[in-house]
Amino acid sequence: MVNKIFHDVIGMAWSDKISFEKIKKQTGFSEKEVISIMRKSLKRGSYILWRKRVRGRSAKHRKLTKFKDNNSIS
Repeated sequence: MVNKIFHDVIGMAWSDKISFEKIKKQTGFSEKEVISIMRKSLKRGSYILWRKRVRGRSAKHRKLTKFKDNNSIS
């Protein structure tokens, strides 16, 4: 059961379209916990590539995504 949960978390973390916030809602794991799971589960090189890819990426961090206010008058 635990391996299945970790497998699902790893799959979601690899996906560019799933944010850490969405992973938290679905699994209960925080961003720090997801990073720890990835560090422990992946080979070193794979982990480093993943971290480079997701660091600061707005799709992985909803708080970094800039939403356009549709109600603003231009």
